[in-house]
Amino acid sequence: MDKHRQYPLLVAVLFLLVGRAAAASGEEIRIGGGGAALLAVFQPIKPHFEKATGITLVNLQSSPKGGLLNLIEGRVDLTSAAHALEGLVAAVRADGVAFDPATLVAHEVGINRIALFAHPSNRVGRLSREQIKGIFTGRIVNWKDVGGDDRDILVVWGRGTPGQNADFIRRVLDGESVTQHALETTNYVEIRETVAATPEAIGIDPISVANASIKVVDSDAPLTTPIVAVTIGQPSAKVRRLLDYIKGEGKAYLLR
Repeated sequence: MDKHRQYPLLVAVLFLLVGRAAAASGEEIRIGGGGAALLAVFQPIKPHFEKATGITLVNLQSSPKGGLLNLIEGRVDLTSAAHALEGLVAAVRADGVAFDPATLVAHEVGINRIALFAHPSNRVGRLSREQIKGIFTGRIVNWKDVGGDDRDILVVWGRGTPGQNADFIRRVLDGESVTQHALETTNYVEIRETVAATPEAIGIDPISVANASIKVVDSDAPLTTPIVAVTIGQPSAKVRRLLDYIKGEGKAYLLR
């Protein structure tokens, strides 16, 4: 073949190979679900998994219920939550969404720990379950009643963290309502920032959100829940690779 005719052919083959390589390296897994699950599992492992596999993790945070809806409608490859799958199914069904829950498969991928956040100046280092219940329901209103300074207690409550709130109310408050005098904020970060700026405040947040701006108060309350990843049917090959990574090498990067 003439050299002048070979050159365009070689270029075309080269572009084809480069295109295929780019397509392969562009593989991604779309992950939906609540912030607690993403912060505790999928965000910490993201750079390590991507480096090890070349697969990009796209974390699409929503509410846990919204994540399940996105999974049902095909917008994500799996969804995650720090709550039981049964509760998510009930919440989506309550919105009138028709789907077969028998097609959903839950995979436990970690543990979510909810922490009590207080201002760093607060002298209280530990609260019992009954004390926490008293504070968040409004029956205990002064820090001196639990070993702290003579200062009114301000409960900080996130209206944008419904899954966390529901678990806390069910498991710690025994179904009782949070005090009507609570200060409402939005998300996990704003809860932390509000507590950090307010000496009399207390709030709840995933331990993964904690930093030096707040004090984590110890407790014997049941503040841990399993984190599940949910797929429709058995996971695809790339999702299975992710789940295996989390249970293997990825364990070293998970927040405990």
